[in-house]
Amino acid sequence: MSITIKKLGGMLGAEIYDVDLSANLDKTQIADIRRALLDNLVIFFRDQNLTDEDLVRVGKYFGELAPLPPHRQNPGSQPEILVVEKKPNDKLNFGYEWHSDTTHLPIPPLGSILYALKVPRYGGDTMFANQYVAYETLSDSVKDTLDGMRAIHGNGRIMRTLEDKVSPVRGQEAVSAAWSTDTSSHPIVRTHPETGRKALYVNIAHTQSIEGMEINESQPLLQMLYEHSTQNHFTCRFQWEKGSVAFWDNRCCQHLALNDYPGEHRLMHRVQVKGTKPI
Repeated sequence: MSITIKKLGGMLGAEIYDVDLSANLDKTQIADIRRALLDNLVIFFRDQNLTDEDLVRVGKYFGELAPLPPHRQNPGSQPEILVVEKKPNDKLNFGYEWHSDTTHLPIPPLGSILYALKVPRYGGDTMFANQYVAYETLSDSVKDTLDGMRAIHGNGRIMRTLEDKVSPVRGQEAVSAAWSTDTSSHPIVRTHPETGRKALYVNIAHTQSIEGMEINESQPLLQMLYEHSTQNHFTCRFQWEKGSVAFWDNRCCQHLALNDYPGEHRLMHRVQVKGTKPI
């Protein structure tokens, strides 16, 4: 059966219909979904009813799954699944700043698949931003400046806001030490390995500095890129429902989880598909 695609926004995003992800997909469906992802950067499915095993199977259609470090694994769930949860009394949420996932790793994921188990009565949307267009709308002089530049990415900034959630598993000092030394260097402009298009590849949550510069020297240029890359007209916004699934291409889009649902409960499960080294 062929899939039905409905565009969500002019810059990126599409909803996919006529697909039951709890059933085994055939090669044509898998190829069509992958094509839709490449064309739209982020795709969404509604009204799905998935077990953890289903979510892992769906992820594996698109490549090997990225493993979670032991202190991020949740007892009782599949080892590849990250539990993303904000409880009613929590003040901070996971992914509250614009970012591409885990760019502190030497080989960040191709993409992430997020499944909604419980959503707040209001709020909790996710924003996505097209990083192809972010690069293409830079001036030629800025493009020339960025050519060949690399940036250092780390995880200390984003993990500091979550230590209270993960420290009971290993202890706060151990978690802090593990993340504070976890850095990688990536090109500021990366070429997508499947489409060949160039995309801006820095984000405020993980990017620390420009390689070869001090942090304070790097910040003016990086701050300009952060602001440029997440302008409203580069974005789309997805309103979650229970059973919704989002699959985004981590190589060419950023995302942000809005923290506008105080006192509400939001629970998601996520898997990530392994990527290739950014070039």
